[in-house]
Amino acid sequence: MIRTAALGSAATLIAGTLAAGLLLAPPAAARTTADLGVPEALGVQIAAARAARTGIDWKDCPADWGLEKPIQCGWVKVPLDYAKPNGRTIDIAVDRIAHTGTKEERQGALLYNPGGPGGSGMRFPRRVTTKNPLWTSTSKAYDFVGFDPRGVGHSTPISCIDPQAFVKAPKADPVPDSEADKRAQRKLAAEYADGCKERSGWMLPFMTTPNSARDLDVLRAALGEQKLNFIGVSYGTYLGGVYATLFPTHVRRMIVDSVVNPSKEKIWYEANLDQDVAFQMRWDDWKAWVAKNDAAFHIGDTPEKVEAKWRELRATAKANPLGGVVGPAELLGFFQSAPYYDSSWVPVAQTWSAYLAGDTQALVDAIAPDMSDTAGNAAAENGNAVYTAVECADAKWPTSWAKWDRDNTALHQEYPFLTWSNAWMNLPCATWRSKQHRPVEVGAGRGLPPVLIVQSERDAATPYEGAVELHRRLAGSRLITEKDAGSHGVTGLKNPCVNSRVDAYLLTGKVDAYDVTCEPHATPAPPAAATARSLTPAPAEQPEADLPALLPRR
Repeated sequence: MIRTAALGSAATLIAGTLAAGLLLAPPAAARTTADLGVPEALGVQIAAARAARTGIDWKDCPADWGLEKPIQCGWVKVPLDYAKPNGRTIDIAVDRIAHTGTKEERQGALLYNPGGPGGSGMRFPRRVTTKNPLWTSTSKAYDFVGFDPRGVGHSTPISCIDPQAFVKAPKADPVPDSEADKRAQRKLAAEYADGCKERSGWMLPFMTTPNSARDLDVLRAALGEQKLNFIGVSYGTYLGGVYATLFPTHVRRMIVDSVVNPSKEKIWYEANLDQDVAFQMRWDDWKAWVAKNDAAFHIGDTPEKVEAKWRELRATAKANPLGGVVGPAELLGFFQSAPYYDSSWVPVAQTWSAYLAGDTQALVDAIAPDMSDTAGNAAAENGNAVYTAVECADAKWPTSWAKWDRDNTALHQEYPFLTWSNAWMNLPCATWRSKQHRPVEVGAGRGLPPVLIVQSERDAATPYEGAVELHRRLAGSRLITEKDAGSHGVTGLKNPCVNSRVDAYLLTGKVDAYDVTCEPHATPAPPAAATARSLTPAPAEQPEADLPALLPRR
């Protein structure tokens, strides 16, 4: 994808005419930019100017969206293809809640992306309605604005497979025992890629991070904002980095939390291999914690014993799926939440402990898909479809199975927790039947203000090196490191060293003179008597809790 460049005189004239409100959508018979095509940098100017004139028709949110008053909802139309800004459009769903402070305290709209790709940010305004204490000061100054990125949820959603088939369990064990197992998984991956093309092929070439960044700029204009205030978590950090590259002078405040490595060499094949290593590290951290708290959980008093119990559980579920639906793949989908989020450490250990004490149903209830939840299943399938579509479209992937096989076989030897599962999830990109672009060279353009980067040292989903790399590329940025910690999504955790700096930055724009290292947030403490329930962490403790499914995503 192209980066924003200085426009020539002809393009500047067109943009100036549009900004004055004189360029209207032409009749269908006219020869327009929809027919001719324009540079995408000009296309986004045309779309943003149109959105600024139109604004957003705010109304009460649809009842089935789960967004209570006074949150309001609306849509913004954006071009499917920014090279054809007067061509086909798609809808971006957006919601907001007004700032809670005085008129003088207001500093604009604060937009949020929770990650994915495929995550919905629509629940962000609920941090105000639920009175999340971490965001009290910020909500006085900002309208909290969430949105579904293109293809997600209520924003012209895409699909790759029937949702009921997507969630149906048990699935095949992701760790192959033979070449036949690998061939079966390769067949499933190719069929999934074909399904994406069949069900959503018209959108796939345009499901890129640069296009989502352009959508973000159109949203900024529709909100009536001259500059963007933005928080991006996980994949949202890459979205933020691309936005900062394409629109440096449009940024007012930007926080990126738990950072994707933006190097073109890492997007996305290498990034997933790095993720496998980091997940194993954090899985080992959790095993050590479980062993340390054996008096509460009775799983094993050494990490080696905990690992042995894990392998035993996988083997049992492989031989005879628990409850007929929980096999090794489903177990992994549940247990990987522990390396993701510290808030999952206790609930996952409790549920496992209950199983070992004879309560198999506790584990089945926590993991098994609810086939009657059609809305939830559709959201899960949509999230996976967007994840795949964006990662496959953002960059060129290896097409040689020999390379995939060689790389993942070698990694699995030392980092077995997630490697093969992650490989199969991403393998559709090897046979992707739509255009694959070149990644943006992320970097600070002239006029970019300081960006605040927040990262834990032992993050599994977005390894620490990604934050260091983005910090290097964004001149003037500041890096806050939460040392000896590994929960994904630091700004959603209670850590005064981090929280005070996030507030100060959003409220005043000030950053520390130097990078900062913070002590870790509190390590989870097991209850005095472990039970198998209370499996849902508080929203403030799990920033990506709104994702449609817990997958090896960013």
